[in-house]
Amino acid sequence: MINRAFWLSCLEKSWKEASVVWLAGVRRVGKTTLVLSLGENRARYINCDLPAVEDMVRDPELFYRNCDRPILIFDEVHQLRDPARLLKIGADLFPHLRIVATGSSTLSASRKFRDTLAGRKRLVHLTPVLWDELQAFENASLHKRLFHGGLPQALLAGTKSPGFYREWMDSFFARDIQRLFAFRDPDKFNALFEYVLKQSGGLLEITRTAGALGISRPTVENHLRALEATHAVTLVRPFFGGGQKEIVKMPKVFAFDTGFVSFARGWDPLRTEDYGLLWEHLVLEYLQAHGPEWKIQYWRDKAGREIDYVIARTRDQIDAIECKWDQRQFDAAALKVFRSYYPRGRNFILCPISGPSFLKSTGGLELIVCNPEGWKNKQVDSNILSV
Repeated sequence: MINRAFWLSCLEKSWKEASVVWLAGVRRVGKTTLVLSLGENRARYINCDLPAVEDMVRDPELFYRNCDRPILIFDEVHQLRDPARLLKIGADLFPHLRIVATGSSTLSASRKFRDTLAGRKRLVHLTPVLWDELQAFENASLHKRLFHGGLPQALLAGTKSPGFYREWMDSFFARDIQRLFAFRDPDKFNALFEYVLKQSGGLLEITRTAGALGISRPTVENHLRALEATHAVTLVRPFFGGGQKEIVKMPKVFAFDTGFVSFARGWDPLRTEDYGLLWEHLVLEYLQAHGPEWKIQYWRDKAGREIDYVIARTRDQIDAIECKWDQRQFDAAALKVFRSYYPRGRNFILCPISGPSFLKSTGGLELIVCNPEGWKNKQVDSNILSV
């Protein structure tokens, strides 16, 4: 079994703050494998897809009282009739137990979770395989990760099978979207999902999208909310301050996995010009995993100058992150304009270099050139300095 040490540490850290951890992530991202790696001696695994489980937990107090292990795993807990009640009783009456419940969506997305367990749970969003996990996955190359994507089954496959991606999308609607949101028209939903995959990494304008697909604006908005709630897409909102000719409303949309983006776009094989966009997706996943406390945004002005990602660490400390497959292709023009508005903060160029981070100066700007792990280390360094 592959050891995903970072994600196990996320579970342990979350349990120090609350007894219930909600492990969310898209289908086949590896949630079940991760929780099983906690070990049979420590954790009791319960597959909530099985009909017998409903009877097993009918009396939650009796069930918890007879638990002989310190960790309880409720896999696909939303399949139960009243999962919120089960988890709430566990958190309130048996705080010594550590509970992990898995599901594809956020708690609030399910009609079964009217009580979202406020104050009783912590969220861990399991992303596809990260930059610094590749070695654990049979030393998968970065190129393979971008082409196949980060779902473990796809990443470990010898070849990229179109059938895997098509079947995943069909089961995603049937097992997640339809059950959680009761959407009746798979054709409209799948048309939007495929459109988003093809537009991934770009600006998303709702009215234009609705017109292109022949779907009403309310339907597009409802389907996008479902995609966002199930972690199939991330909407990155614009950062703006004084409204100095900045984009203030239109989000950028990112699909959850590079393998599906390249599949939807017909990028087989990948060409050199494809890697930059896919790398931007991979960086976003890394930022989400290692900086869940940060609000990740982008910046763009009405002249089209853009910063890939912006993180406001404090009111006056605004970090700018540019993603480059080749750091020599960096153009400082947009960053200069951005810094004229927001002068304080660090400037990062995140690229797939294998060596240590280094500083460079361009046009009076100081830049930190590093890979995603180097960015993570800089966050640790800054936290130490601020203590």
